[in-house]
Amino acid sequence: MTVVESPESIRNMGVDREYIVVTNPITGNSIGQTPITTPEEVRAAFLRAKAAQQAWNALGVKARGKLILAWVDLLWEKQSEIIQAIRDEMGKTETSAFMEVGVIYNTALYYIHHAPRLLRPQTRRSGVPVKHKARLYYKPYGVCGFITPWNYPLLNAWQDLLPAMIAGNTVLLKPSELTPFTSLKVVEMMYQVGIPRDVVQVLTGDGRTGAAVVEQVDYVAFTGSTHTGRRIAMRAAERLIPISLELGGKDPMIILKDANIDMAASGALAGALENSGQVCVSTERIYVERAVYDHFVERIQHYVQRVNLGTGDGIDVHMGSMTSEHELARTEAHIADAVEKGAKVIFGGKRRPDLGPLFFEPTILVDVDHSMQVMREETFGPLVPIMCVENAQEAVRLANDSEYGLSASIHSRDMKRAEAIATQIESGDVHINTTHWIFGTTALPMGGVKHSGMGRRNGPEGLMRFVRPQAVLLDNQMLDRPKLALLDDFTYRVVRILLRLRRRFPRLFL
Repeated sequence: MTVVESPESIRNMGVDREYIVVTNPITGNSIGQTPITTPEEVRAAFLRAKAAQQAWNALGVKARGKLILAWVDLLWEKQSEIIQAIRDEMGKTETSAFMEVGVIYNTALYYIHHAPRLLRPQTRRSGVPVKHKARLYYKPYGVCGFITPWNYPLLNAWQDLLPAMIAGNTVLLKPSELTPFTSLKVVEMMYQVGIPRDVVQVLTGDGRTGAAVVEQVDYVAFTGSTHTGRRIAMRAAERLIPISLELGGKDPMIILKDANIDMAASGALAGALENSGQVCVSTERIYVERAVYDHFVERIQHYVQRVNLGTGDGIDVHMGSMTSEHELARTEAHIADAVEKGAKVIFGGKRRPDLGPLFFEPTILVDVDHSMQVMREETFGPLVPIMCVENAQEAVRLANDSEYGLSASIHSRDMKRAEAIATQIESGDVHINTTHWIFGTTALPMGGVKHSGMGRRNGPEGLMRFVRPQAVLLDNQMLDRPKLALLDDFTYRVVRILLRLRRRFPRLFL
């Protein structure tokens, strides 16, 4: 059994420790154990990170980028090891694990290239031209804490950590207790390329460790459930520290009558079954216009029979194991609730113990409505509930009839109309004729509205959330004389003239 100790834990080997056993979801066998980092150890890690932050920031954006480039090149070189670590902890397919590596490689390259320009000090127009000079600087918050989930242990952590580090922050990472070894392995690779150990530290543990991180850091980024995110937001508000939250989703897909039905049906399965449905942006409810409803249901039944569910390697394995009994039980509960209220299971709906303890068939439900949990609560499992609607207007209304608003998708041949409909949907992003790709589109920000969270990852927005602006105004004292108030007679006249000029020539003076 692999036992991992944090540096602070090693210094305190005399104390009794609690451990968490990590298991492989496919076999059910233990793959190791990690210690529960105590609040005292979190505090010590924070102090080390705080002490290291000034030197890390002083390196400058380009120097930090070079170190991160060396790390991401090493990550790419050793991708097979990382992919295997992810699969051992998660039970997902090889292609899903590869996508985590690919997205992070792309994310690193984006911020290495764009951060020097985005973080460069700016000159702004001053209130009093010639006399005043207005400058803006971007300064890191200090120590950023990241509490990350198990479903994408590499992607969901480093898509946030990388911009925070490039911006000059140091990092405390608390990974999920289900998938700590991926983070430990990846951080060790950061140390190998010369990133100082106190710049990024992994703190293994459970919810107690996560709560201790929130108590210490200068900024909190959390990805996980809405329930936990709300509690973190309340504590962060009490501490008056900034946060970003990516929370639950119940992402809709709308199939318009002019859609390519074969592409829509296969795309719906890809969007719903990626990582066995354990994705924040998973397609969790589908609305199909009546004119093509029967055709769509027939084609999705055709394609779902070709889904390869299994433990093997390679691109031809479409779906792997679920990761925890908790998620599987919730999936079954949503099916039972839907069937009790009149829905029909037309494919799947059963466990597959012949493949492993947590395998579950891709499941298609029809005759669903919004009285059912499967259409209102996040499932996080391989379910495909399909609802017939009269028209696009009804589809949009039902898509917006949710407390969540993370992602959405539309299938249509009319791209202009689909884009117009997309802007009517209450979600952080909308895909047209595909799903999930905003994760890998690093120039576009992604994040939730309503109960799906706040803040954005990716794009300039994903970097700038980790810095605070500092304004500097310089007065050269031209034509000044000693005065005891901000406005003397001369200054008063100048201000009045400037205000009139601004009203008449805004482009020149604003």
